[in-house]
Amino acid sequence: MRPVTALTPLALALSLVLLAPGCSKPAGDTAAPTATTAAAAPTAEQIKAESERLNAWFEAKYEEQLKFSPIQLTFLGRKDLNDQIDDMSEEGQRKQVAWLEASVKEMESGFDRAKLDPETQLSYDLWKRQYEDARDSLAFINHGYPFDQMSGAQSFLPTFLINFHKVDDEKDYLAYVSRLQKSGVGFDQLLERARASAGQGIRPPKFAYEGVIEQSKKVIAGAPFSAGKDSALWADAQAKADALAKDGKITAERAAELKELARKALVDDLGPAYGRIIAFAEEELPKAAVNPAGVGTTHPDGAAYYAERLKQHTTTAMTAEEIHQLGLSEVARLRGELEALQKKMGIQGDLQAFFKQVHDDPSRVYPNTDAGRQAYIDDATKVIGNIKQHLPEYFGLLPKADLVVKRVEAFREQPGAAQHYYPGTPDGSRPGIYYAHLSDMNAMPKTELEVIAYHEGIPGHHMQISIAQELKGVPTFRTQYNATAYAEGWGLYAEWLAKEMPDTYKDDYSEYGRLMSEMWRAIRLVVDTGMHAKGWTEQQAYDYFRANSSVPDAAIKSEIQRYLVTPGQATAYKIGMIKIQQLRKKAETELGDKFDIRGFHDAVLGGGAMPLDLLEKRVDLWIAEKKAAA
Repeated sequence: MRPVTALTPLALALSLVLLAPGCSKPAGDTAAPTATTAAAAPTAEQIKAESERLNAWFEAKYEEQLKFSPIQLTFLGRKDLNDQIDDMSEEGQRKQVAWLEASVKEMESGFDRAKLDPETQLSYDLWKRQYEDARDSLAFINHGYPFDQMSGAQSFLPTFLINFHKVDDEKDYLAYVSRLQKSGVGFDQLLERARASAGQGIRPPKFAYEGVIEQSKKVIAGAPFSAGKDSALWADAQAKADALAKDGKITAERAAELKELARKALVDDLGPAYGRIIAFAEEELPKAAVNPAGVGTTHPDGAAYYAERLKQHTTTAMTAEEIHQLGLSEVARLRGELEALQKKMGIQGDLQAFFKQVHDDPSRVYPNTDAGRQAYIDDATKVIGNIKQHLPEYFGLLPKADLVVKRVEAFREQPGAAQHYYPGTPDGSRPGIYYAHLSDMNAMPKTELEVIAYHEGIPGHHMQISIAQELKGVPTFRTQYNATAYAEGWGLYAEWLAKEMPDTYKDDYSEYGRLMSEMWRAIRLVVDTGMHAKGWTEQQAYDYFRANSSVPDAAIKSEIQRYLVTPGQATAYKIGMIKIQQLRKKAETELGDKFDIRGFHDAVLGGGAMPLDLLEKRVDLWIAEKKAAA
């Protein structure tokens, strides 16, 4: 019920990188007409040739683009540059945007959009859109937070090295050590940016610095940094070396030498870098706001920054006020549905009494023990398994990559924090991972288990991202493209879609969880815009959340603090879901008995992530093709 996002690895790694952002230009924005547009229509042969030529260009350019991000290459399961990390500096970011600008100029001068087939025209528009979004964000380059409690670099790095840097031989291990050694450089680049922002009065709230300090201290707690049990990174470094020795790829003596190299890198390079992060956060702590309002109030030029964030995340031209009003109307609608469910269940009183009865029911939570945590993982795996059986009834395109449910690592686990998904590799060799925060089982009620699993796993993020990564017949860059409203809109649509599938939401409490999950996203529209555009404080946002949901207090607190450090992102879910529902309704109306749910879902998922206006064009094309075939 509290997914973060279908993760863009670079966005998570840097919080600021714009290599593959979501798209935000208003609907209808396309390339300017060329002379060819007014000339005779191109022949089928010309269209085929020009489309093939541009698709080959996309492949070459995407390979160039990937060289900016060794981290992204690793996420893709590739080992080129796996001894490097990304350039995290402002200069590095500007270089990427300049490269994108040059590539768009090359594309526009070298290819005729009017001579492309519809799918390649879409690729053309997406390539240009990623540049335009990155360009528009440069005006606010110092407004993001490199270090915060949600997705700061301090928690990303160990997560990345432990889970995604694959070690199959000695060379891979040496690359792992190299990344440990070089991570301090990346941290220092981000610290330089954070200091520059703070100098302009741009800093996250106090709770964000507190989270950074706590997480950083956990990373370097224990051996080899201090006395105590092995730290997570040191345990991982030893396990990776021991696995190579066990598999006969190196001797035990060489394994010991490699471990010593890793230990030295941890002690000499990484530990001091974390010390600098902690010192910076502690220095800024007294200057940071308690009970803060959003960026519209706290940042210089904050209103313009928030408007840009809304465009990026929703891929629409909706204003903060329009989004706020949509949220209010959705909250009212969902309150009505919850009241109807309350009546069906025979529970007396108002909605608050309904919420309290569910919240206070001890049978609605798992034991706050390791056995209870394992039960949660087992039950989530079970409901996902049920959905898997029925996928062919609703989808033609099916993912190859498997999905596993895992507990978040201890150094970054937070009570009530958002569940989230990490993609597998495009070739399916590494499964997708649905991560659950299980430190406080009271914040993980059973009512929400199904709906979260469907959102993060199947038919949600895992389905959408895996299909995108595995697509054939589109340029590779599109298989990794991210648009928040599309990805999170699909995740929320998936919760709703699962209700149509057999053996889901079988009891009233599970349906309660589904409705509360959607209510959660409707509240986000109100609260995010309330804080960032209307000056609501953290406490005011909490009060509104509490009045309209039964979400545990720890989860409400975590959510609101998340919105404060990622302005606009939380609005994407409901806006994307509503658009997909509208497109489905449109297709059902226009096609009547010719409507095919499998075909519709394939039309939505079969082109990868994209802005909502381009998704609508793609679905309209599918509808037209179905009509023509009929």
